[in-house]
Amino acid sequence: MIFTATQIAGILNGEIEGDETVEVSKLAKIEEGTKGSLTFLSNPKYTPYIYSTDASITIVDKTFEAESNIKTTLIRVDDAYKAFSQLLDYYNMVKMNKTGIEQPSFISETAKYDENMYLGAFSYLGDNVNIGKNAKIYPNVYIGDNVTIGDNVVVFAGAKIYSESIIGDNCVIHSGVIVGADGFGFTPNEKGEYSKVPQTGNVIIEENVDVGAGTTIDRATLGSTIIRKGVKLDNQIQIAHNVEIGEHTAIAAQTGIAGSTKIGKHCLIGGQVGIAGHLVIGDRVRIQAQSGIGRNIKDGEAIQGSPALGYSDYNKSYVHFKNLPKIVDRIYKLEKKIDDNE
Repeated sequence: MIFTATQIAGILNGEIEGDETVEVSKLAKIEEGTKGSLTFLSNPKYTPYIYSTDASITIVDKTFEAESNIKTTLIRVDDAYKAFSQLLDYYNMVKMNKTGIEQPSFISETAKYDENMYLGAFSYLGDNVNIGKNAKIYPNVYIGDNVTIGDNVVVFAGAKIYSESIIGDNCVIHSGVIVGADGFGFTPNEKGEYSKVPQTGNVIIEENVDVGAGTTIDRATLGSTIIRKGVKLDNQIQIAHNVEIGEHTAIAAQTGIAGSTKIGKHCLIGGQVGIAGHLVIGDRVRIQAQSGIGRNIKDGEAIQGSPALGYSDYNKSYVHFKNLPKIVDRIYKLEKKIDDNE
């Protein structure tokens, strides 16, 4: 997509200083700007680059004062950082504004969808699927029977939504996500062999949830696995059957949550955290990366370690962990001194 300085200034309600007709077709950091690119200056640390950048257009604050000649066309706005973010939103909106049904694709006769839906090639909509307004479903997406998807949902290429799943308005499901696969349910017999426990529940994802690439959310054994509104999930997270994650909780990559654990609202969970099953994690809990959680956590706790300790206790203990070889050596010397005195 190509935009002129005049078009960009119109979107941002900005003032042009330079060539109004100059065109850009890509975005760049100010220190890496090339001809045909758009950049911005917000952090004073990067001010020297505005005099050398080859970017065709640079968004700056209205208060910016040049100290020497500038090649780039300026667009002056009240807040350059916010304006650039606004432009990114607009760019994404235009870029993703696809409609129509590409072929080949399969749509069950009983599926219901809005006329403005975009359905990419090689996608599949099963029986009794119900899709809301302005959905964007990219190529190679599988949506199983009896799935409900709300308004303005984006499902990126290669995602799989198993039967009976429910996805609320304004959700984003990234590539490779699997929603509704069977939970890990098996029972051993007296011979040590395993029989599968049928997983008859579903997954409910409420509105405004983002699910990162490669994340898996298992269906419940009975009832529902529930992701509450506003939750943000990073890439490659495992959420097991019957888990519930509270509103506006954010979880970083490679975290694994075992079955039937309940996580509260507004929690922050770092990467590679392991959480055992059947636990209750309170509201506003902060869990540092690579922690292992094997107990219930009260509201507001900040924890770290494996098994996890109180955050401040862990930091105090770590001072001794790293000095342990020296401490052990001192103990040996003291013991030897005692033995020699005896």
